[in-house]
Amino acid sequence: MSNTFKVDEPSSSMGQASDPWRFDISKLININLFFNFIFFTLGLSLGLTLGFNDLKASSLSTILSPFLLSSTLLTPPPTLISPSSQPSRNGFEHMIDCRSSVATTNLGNHSLKHNMSDDELMKKASMMKLLPRVQGCPMIKLVPKLAFMFLTKGPLPLSPLWEMFLMGHEGLYSIYIHAHPSYNDTYPAGSVFCDRRIPSQPVEWGTSSMIDAERRLLGNALLDLANQRFMLLSESCIPLYNFTTVYTHLINSNLSFISSFDEKGKTGRGRYNTRMQPNIIITDWRKGWQWFEAHREVALRVVSDGKYYSIFKEHCRPPCYSDEHYLPTLANIEFPRLIANRTLTWVDWSRGGPHPGKFGSGGITDEFLNRIRFGSGCDYNGRITNQCFLFARKFEPSSLEALIRLAPLVFGFGP
Repeated sequence: MSNTFKVDEPSSSMGQASDPWRFDISKLININLFFNFIFFTLGLSLGLTLGFNDLKASSLSTILSPFLLSSTLLTPPPTLISPSSQPSRNGFEHMIDCRSSVATTNLGNHSLKHNMSDDELMKKASMMKLLPRVQGCPMIKLVPKLAFMFLTKGPLPLSPLWEMFLMGHEGLYSIYIHAHPSYNDTYPAGSVFCDRRIPSQPVEWGTSSMIDAERRLLGNALLDLANQRFMLLSESCIPLYNFTTVYTHLINSNLSFISSFDEKGKTGRGRYNTRMQPNIIITDWRKGWQWFEAHREVALRVVSDGKYYSIFKEHCRPPCYSDEHYLPTLANIEFPRLIANRTLTWVDWSRGGPHPGKFGSGGITDEFLNRIRFGSGCDYNGRITNQCFLFARKFEPSSLEALIRLAPLVFGFGP
């Protein structure tokens, strides 16, 4: 037997035999292709990741907007807050975002108790505007309300008449009372005036504390987003029409009812203080009646004002009276086109003197009351009307019995 080591020849039936020392070119090509694919995939993934990271939020919104659009179609129908017994108010509903905190905490006759300072109250009230809608949230329809703001020394002796006036119209009005802090009497639980006193400060006639009280009332009333018209009243005021008439007249009005006129005499321009220059010049100076009615935009401007308010606080002192000059001057400078330049509250100045006439039990007749209601002409939304006054003062407590007796016949409300 030969000991020669022999390498086997390849078999013709199996092609070339495998050689452990020789590379197969076809396998090498396949391996290269595999690794090239892996590197390509990694590079592509990295490029896409970096590219998306560089996209701006606006670009994403643009890309995704066709897909987001369909979500708005799934918004539930709006919820209606509807009080019982409403006058016609078509077209006057206001919308507010239901997810807003102010929507959930500032609707209705909420508690008026708080410990805010006047500055804090004005700041908060000035931000109480209707908010834009948020996508995907149902909207609440706000039924506009009237805010009756009573500036009083203490009690409201004519409250029974006002109770009759407001009866059956719950949800269409709010009440705010600014009384002297020392006044401790309360109203019974069933009264519309129960728990409607706001945190107050002492008020002294002829001082800037009068406009402090007015702004305080406006600030508290603005916290309710449904309040759209704001009336300043005293304890001696009475309504001259039924609630539906008053509500319709105010809600439909294009303007606020603030008197602002240029009086040349000593009780007009004669009260101007030159230290108010240059922010308030003599031709800006105006006078008007204290008792006003304002729509929400004007009320917001009043509580937002710090510039002219501070000037009056510092430089308007007797014989200058802030309650007769601050709001008329502010309106003349800031929003003259938003006011009707007249008041809705009738008073009798025919007797002369610094204060209007008072009315007790004597002389309260239907003829007298109708002369007040229809005895003059004025412009209302571009047309002439004889319905120029919705309220009247000064009526003493002794007039209450006669007023309640005549209310159904003259005013159209009551038993």
